[in-house]
Amino acid sequence: MSDSPGWTSPGSPRPEDGAGPDGTADGRPRLDKPGPSGGSSGGTGQPQGWQAAPPPGPAGAPGSSGPSGWSGGGGWSGPPAGSIAPRPGVIPLRPLGVGEILDGAVSTARAHWRTVLSITLGIAILVELFSILAMRTWLGDSSGFAALENNPQPTESEVRDAMGDLFGFSSVVGIFTLLATVLATALLTIVVARAVLGRSVTLGEAWQDARHRLLRLLGLVLLVVLITVGALVVPMLLAATTGSLALTVLAFFGGLVLAVWLGVRLSLATPALMLEREGIRDAMRRSWKLVGGSWWRVFGIQLLVAVLLLVVAGVIEFPASIIAGLVSGEGAGNVFDGSVTELSWTYLAVSGIGSVLASTVTLPISAGTTALLYIDQRIRREALDLELARAAGVDDEPGAGS
Repeated sequence: MSDSPGWTSPGSPRPEDGAGPDGTADGRPRLDKPGPSGGSSGGTGQPQGWQAAPPPGPAGAPGSSGPSGWSGGGGWSGPPAGSIAPRPGVIPLRPLGVGEILDGAVSTARAHWRTVLSITLGIAILVELFSILAMRTWLGDSSGFAALENNPQPTESEVRDAMGDLFGFSSVVGIFTLLATVLATALLTIVVARAVLGRSVTLGEAWQDARHRLLRLLGLVLLVVLITVGALVVPMLLAATTGSLALTVLAFFGGLVLAVWLGVRLSLATPALMLEREGIRDAMRRSWKLVGGSWWRVFGIQLLVAVLLLVVAGVIEFPASIIAGLVSGEGAGNVFDGSVTELSWTYLAVSGIGSVLASTVTLPISAGTTALLYIDQRIRREALDLELARAAGVDDEPGAGS
C-alpha cells in the first residue's frame, strides 16, 4: 500500500458502481485520481473526491514544489504570515486543536441535525428496545438468574442455569449493540466527511455511500476488539500457569498497558476504511502509520472525549433513573437496592428514555471526534488541507468560508 493513499470523498463514483479505467462513471470526474502534477484530474466541474500526497520536499527549499506551510520533514509548519485558513465546512482547513475537534463534532450534529438525529435516535431506540426485551427474557422472574437471587445456598444446577441466562443476555445484547454501533459509526463518518467540505447529506445519501463498506467495517471492529482483548488476556493466562499470584497481577497490568497502546494505534482504522475505501489490513496499517509519533496526543484527546461523554451520559441517565423509580412506584431508594428481576416494565421504559437520549447525544460526538482526529492527523502529516480546500473550491480564495 502506498504511504500516501487517497481519500475518496463520499459521493464519488466507486469501482463497484461501474467506473471505467479512466476513473469516471456516468460522466462525473474523479478527483481521487492523481494528475501529472500530483494534483487532481477532475477537470473544472464540482470535485467529487480527493487524494492527498505529501509534497516532495520541504517548503521554501530550493527547487521544492512543496506548498507553503507544509514541511516535507513530516509536519505542518503553519500557514504563511497574514493568511487565514479557509473554512468551507465545520472546521478550518489546518491542523486542529482539541477544542476545534470537539467543536467540529458538535457543529456537524447541529448543521446536519436532521440526518444525525435520524441515525442516532433511530439506532438508539432499536438498541434500547432490544435490550429491555432481552432483559425480561433472560433475566426475568422465571429465569435461572431470578432463582439464584435471595438464595444463600444455591445448588450447582441453579448456579449453572443463572450463569447461562446471564451469558445469553450479555452475548445477544452485546452482538446487537455492536452491529448497531458499526452501522451508526459508518453513517456518521460519511456525514462528517461531507460536513468538512460544507456539503449537506441526507440519510439516503449517507446509506448509499456507506453500505458497501459495512461488512468490512464489522470485520475490522471485531478484529481490533480481538487484538486488544487478546493483548490483555493472553499474558494473564500465561502467568496463571505458573501459579504465582504476584506474576498474574503484574501480567494483568502489563497486558492492560499493551491493550491500551494497541487500541490507540488502531483507533483511526475506522475512518481510514470508510474514507479511503481500503481493505481491513490496509486500514489498520494506515491507522498505525498516522498515530505513530503522535500516540500521546491521540490518546489524550480520546481519553478526554471519553470522560466528557461519560459525564454527559451520567447527567442524562441518573435523573432518568430517579424519575423512573418515582413514576413506577419503585421509589428512588428501592431502585438502587433492588435486583434486576424486580424492576417493572414502567421503570425500564422510563429509564430507557434516558438511555436513548444519552446515546443520541454522545454517539455523534464520539464518531465525529474520531473522524476529525483522522482528518487532523492527515493534515499534519500529508497536507490534506490543500486537497480539501481544492475539493471544496476555496483553494484560490484564502480565507473563504472563515
